Amino acid sequence: MDKHGAGAGNMVGLPAAQTLDRRGFLITGGLAAGGLLLGLPGQAAAARGNTLQGQVVSLVKRMRAEGLIRSDEKTSWSVYDFTGRKKLVSINEDLPRQAASMMKPFVAQAVFYTTKQRGSKLRYTGSIRDTMEAMIRNSSNTATTELMQIVSRYNGNAGPRATELVLKRNAPGIFQQTSIVEYIPANGRTYRNQASARDYSRFLFALWNEQTPYARELLGLMALPNHDRITRGVSSMPSNLRVYDKTGSTARLCGNMGIIECRDRRGRPRPYTFIGIIEKGSRTQYYGRWITNRSDAMRRVSGLVYDYMRAEHRLA
Repeated sequence: MDKHGAGAGNMVGLPAAQTLDRRGFLITGGLAAGGLLLGLPGQAAAARGNTLQGQVVSLVKRMRAEGLIRSDEKTSWSVYDFTGRKKLVSINEDLPRQAASMMKPFVAQAVFYTTKQRGSKLRYTGSIRDTMEAMIRNSSNTATTELMQIVSRYNGNAGPRATELVLKRNAPGIFQQTSIVEYIPANGRTYRNQASARDYSRFLFALWNEQTPYARELLGLMALPNHDRITRGVSSMPSNLRVYDKTGSTARLCGNMGIIECRDRRGRPRPYTFIGIIEKGSRTQYYGRWITNRSDAMRRVSGLVYDYMRAEHRLA
């Protein structure tokens, strides 16, 4: 995968979560086993309601013409504005793509769900937290497999699928296009686990609004400095932005999903989600050059989105 390297007991402090938006999202009651059902505005609504989607489409077309994104590469993009309470970009959002390391926060969430199960003897210890940090901050594949095996052990020894089963049992409305069928090998060559941009968007929305166990803790882990493609290297974005994210990298995928926490000129938070996925049909033979160019393409889209948000919300 990556070649780099609200509950009691939360260990990482974060700003207060944003108010739940009931107009932009459909939230269904009767949550089974503590689960959460969330719906997001559809792609057609996003296309009609703003100009950012058209700008992203045009930019991706230009990058294809420039060769930064090839004809055998498919993309997905998603942007949700917490302040405006609306989906701004929804492009190929419902199509499952390779998950790569972007699924690692899902694994952490499965651990947290397991600790909350009735009668569970699993505890969120300092040792597990250290393993989670290695998984998310350093993108350790060994740490990821270790945590997936813990989830399996406390959920019927179902193997890697235990992680998916726990997620869908507790939050079926979030993990609708998520499929987790294999552990992460040390060399990172994993192509079978999948999730959609919309699943990431729903997941990030739930985290930000503390609708999942240990949401603030997981956001804190995702906020630790790393080599993100959302803010780092984007010239138009100030260095003091806080980003809660996870990248994903294989010889067939370049991705990043996260929340960018901006502030306007009056110091008020103006957060939004950004998900970008570039999936190649077959393994590239020139990984270093390929992942660098696709990362740069993602940064261009992220910069475009930030410029839009800066004008929309008078960002500092």
